[in-house]
Amino acid sequence: MSFSSEPIVNVIDASIFQENETILSSVNFAINKGEFVYLVGKTGSGKSSLLKTFYADIPLRLGDINIAGYSIKNIKPKDVPYLRRKLGIIFQDFELFNDRSVSDNLEFVMKATGWKDRAKIKKRAAEVLMQVGLGAVSGKMPFQLSGGEQQRVVIARALLNEPAILLADEPTGNLDPEVSQGIFDLFKQINKSGTAILMATHDFKLLEANPNRVLTCREGKLTDSEL
Repeated sequence: MSFSSEPIVNVIDASIFQENETILSSVNFAINKGEFVYLVGKTGSGKSSLLKTFYADIPLRLGDINIAGYSIKNIKPKDVPYLRRKLGIIFQDFELFNDRSVSDNLEFVMKATGWKDRAKIKKRAAEVLMQVGLGAVSGKMPFQLSGGEQQRVVIARALLNEPAILLADEPTGNLDPEVSQGIFDLFKQINKSGTAILMATHDFKLLEANPNRVLTCREGKLTDSEL
């Protein structure tokens, strides 16, 4: 696969903090458009903090991170929603609203990110549900779905604004192996369509079966399998 010369993520001498503690220091790497990259490391090694820094949930104090055309160090609060429209963020614990239907969950996100045309909202929600193989569940409540189905809804939600990159934090962590493989196959399909993916995972069997570039967080440093 050929990649654009302009990376979708560029991290230069960044230090990642959790409150006043340095979790990772002197981090340098880039991710190109259309790449699939794993992020691994023990619990507490900095994986989630790095992802949260990417979507401006944790401030960047040292170094530079440019992602999807935004400088994280200099980003203004009013620009954070626009940054997040360009990123698809996928959480391990789903974070769906259990008091509203699947389609209402998706429509809530679209309205929050600036969609206004009712017909276009309905059409896009239906498109992403079809894309993740859930065309028939739009009227169901999240608690009526299996864990794998809920994770597919979360992926659909992340795809709504056609992001340049998906940031996935342990997306198969709460799922059994067979369901995990189905979710991973879905990520591969999304990646083939041109969306870059950075996936934090503990699932080393998945890595062995589907080798890709690996970024490893260990003892305050990040190493890159390609260097």
